[in-house]
Amino acid sequence: MVLGQKLAIMFFLTGKIMRFVFFFGFLFFLIVGTKTLVGYDSNQVIFFFLTFNFVDVVAQFFFREVYRFRPKIVSGDFDLTLIKPINPLFQSLAGGADVMDLVTIPPLLFAVFYVGSLLNPSLLHVAFYVLLLLNSLLIATAFHILVLALGIITMEVDHTIMIYRDLTSLGRFPVDIYRQPLQGFLTYLVPVGLMITLPAKALMGLVSLPGVLASFGLGLTAVFVSLRFWNFALKKYTSASS
Repeated sequence: MVLGQKLAIMFFLTGKIMRFVFFFGFLFFLIVGTKTLVGYDSNQVIFFFLTFNFVDVVAQFFFREVYRFRPKIVSGDFDLTLIKPINPLFQSLAGGADVMDLVTIPPLLFAVFYVGSLLNPSLLHVAFYVLLLLNSLLIATAFHILVLALGIITMEVDHTIMIYRDLTSLGRFPVDIYRQPLQGFLTYLVPVGLMITLPAKALMGLVSLPGVLASFGLGLTAVFVSLRFWNFALKKYTSASS
């Protein structure tokens, strides 16, 4: 179905590429003018940006169905999801992966690998980076589950998911550039720093094993809390007949 819409594919890919190129150009001229950004050189800043894009694109690839959840609640079609022999959370969360992102993920992965290799990381730091990327996807999963649960209770999804997108976009830069209390807010309350800044720092050798374990603990806690909230929201769902 997607491949049959060639014009839509062309516009989608053109928009994605232009958006990436324009912001990459902004970063380049920013670093050229200042040489460093809060102590990070140009390759490190670009790696922060690539890590943000990788986490963001992969989350969108898996969880695109969240963006189509509200019409199901408003129309009552969510009833049909509940009666199917499949987990309703899985269906609502990952039941409509965006195959278009399969075009953009491979070159983005290559860029992450190439720029990351310029930082000369050790094997241990690479392992920390991969583990923290997995933790980033755990936290992104928790966010999307919370959005679905709020959608059941409030029938609003679009605004909530865009707030999430706006908050995570602050991770294009290392959270070190923000002043307190915003830096602490983005690190612990809305863990953008743990999702994006911490993995990139791990590849640069700036994160120890206790930091990795603590980050995983927070990621697992976020998933646990979001699942509990999802179960609570399901009990509040009144269905189309009500």
